Amino acid sequence: MRTLMAITAVLAGSVSATAAPPPSIDVQRLSTITRTLASDAFEGRAPGTPGGARTVAYLRAQFEALGLEPGGVDGSWTQDVAMLRTKVDMSAPLMVEKPGDSITLAQGKDVYVSTLRDTTRARIASAPLVFIGYGVDASERNWDDFKGADLKGKVLVFLVNDPDFDAAPGDPVADRFGGRAMTYYGRWSYKFEEAVRQGAVGALIVHETEAAGYGWNTITSPGGENYDLMGTEGGNGRLALQGWLSAEASERLFAAAGLDFAALKRRARTSDFRPVPFEKMSLSADVPVEVEHIMSKNVLAKITGTTRPDQTISFAAHWDAYGRDSKTGAIRPGALDDAIGVAGVLEIARLFRQAKPPERTVLFAAWTAEERGLLGSEQFARSGLYPIDHMVANFTLDVLQPNGPARDVVLIGKGQSTLEDDLASAAREQGRTVTPDAKPERGLFYRADHFSFAKRGVPTLLFMAIGGGVDLVEGGRARSDQWVSDFTAKCYHQACDTWRDDWDLHGAADDIALAYDIGRDLANSEDWPRWKADSEFSNLRPARSD
Repeated sequence: MRTLMAITAVLAGSVSATAAPPPSIDVQRLSTITRTLASDAFEGRAPGTPGGARTVAYLRAQFEALGLEPGGVDGSWTQDVAMLRTKVDMSAPLMVEKPGDSITLAQGKDVYVSTLRDTTRARIASAPLVFIGYGVDASERNWDDFKGADLKGKVLVFLVNDPDFDAAPGDPVADRFGGRAMTYYGRWSYKFEEAVRQGAVGALIVHETEAAGYGWNTITSPGGENYDLMGTEGGNGRLALQGWLSAEASERLFAAAGLDFAALKRRARTSDFRPVPFEKMSLSADVPVEVEHIMSKNVLAKITGTTRPDQTISFAAHWDAYGRDSKTGAIRPGALDDAIGVAGVLEIARLFRQAKPPERTVLFAAWTAEERGLLGSEQFARSGLYPIDHMVANFTLDVLQPNGPARDVVLIGKGQSTLEDDLASAAREQGRTVTPDAKPERGLFYRADHFSFAKRGVPTLLFMAIGGGVDLVEGGRARSDQWVSDFTAKCYHQACDTWRDDWDLHGAADDIALAYDIGRDLANSEDWPRWKADSEFSNLRPARSD
């Protein structure tokens, strides 16, 4: 006769054999959290607004309810991010002057500018205009568009993207900058930084939708608003005005200067390009600026590692969106950009809390001011709150697709780190494959918060659906690419980025599960992901195994 203990053991074994699968990403929770954050109560989650403050309070409560530890400053749930907010008067025109004539550039139509100077008027007085090609100074690629020209006090006119963006097969510049895959030299932020280094007073980038990766409506959506971190490089260390020229206005300006724009674009794709002045043409502006010093917050939670607490794995998304449209007052709720990413981080945190405590510390972050220049993640990375050289990896969730399960996952930034190999392995476990970003020329790898870590040597993975090319189970790549095209053209940073009850978030849940699976394995190992030899970040962190 079996003992009670034996019977209990058999029953326990039977239960174990038929037990439910381990906890997984809860699709309904993803939808509910996204719907909440994208609701009118949060007013578009702009930093420094009541809606932003309510967002921080909501996220703190969510992390606390999960039983996480505070991960912020001095045992709190947050980290302060002090910012300068500026907003130029969009009705004030810019004037291009030439002997006997002038050209008026209307903001929002011909030109879009903002400022990062702490001033109530942004002034440029008859500054000479100079075409600078792509504006790249890259000694490691034997490329210098500046050739020692004196550009102090001038307004530089740039082409967007890299010198090899429009290169034809066999062109000497082909693949010098990665071919169609954008490098950081192609990003607008690099070009403005380079203009400052050259001593310029202003910078304008010629807008072309394909090369920029987004349309003119996305360029103008901030409504003249811009942000910078306080106490860093603001004020006079920034350009008086920076922004974009529409394609139509660019053609008029080049023609008025007697310059052949198409010919100059071709010349700019050669390494012997030299700056070309707009002869006897200058730009003037006197633009009123609203200035505000605001305080926003990153929200941080953690689970302290049991054996290697000083080594950190971070999962993150940005909580901010674009607030209210300055013209219409419409709320821009940022449901997919990036309420759903925040929901994904909360779900990953929930799964970690249900598992055994990790060996390494796991950090869960919701950044402020991503839409204002990755400022929240930049402040965190600069602060040393969690030393960067002890951060094993960063996983960032930003714009996940709502169109159902997919046969693959899109890799943003192919060829960067060994985390890509881990992604391929985890995807195989799901019966999926990895597809490289279909539009690498859009430079998505440089446009999300993970970049604040990558540029400091931390291997990263960005989960982002607007790279295109997702092979949906229902509709394939054609349906996915149509969704990307429609979303980026109509709803990206606009009022129509709303929660919808017809979404199917199972595909988003699968991608979030990939981040969790890879991060969980790293959190319970001694492995350190490495940059690949051809990555532009490979010299930032040597291979390590401590």
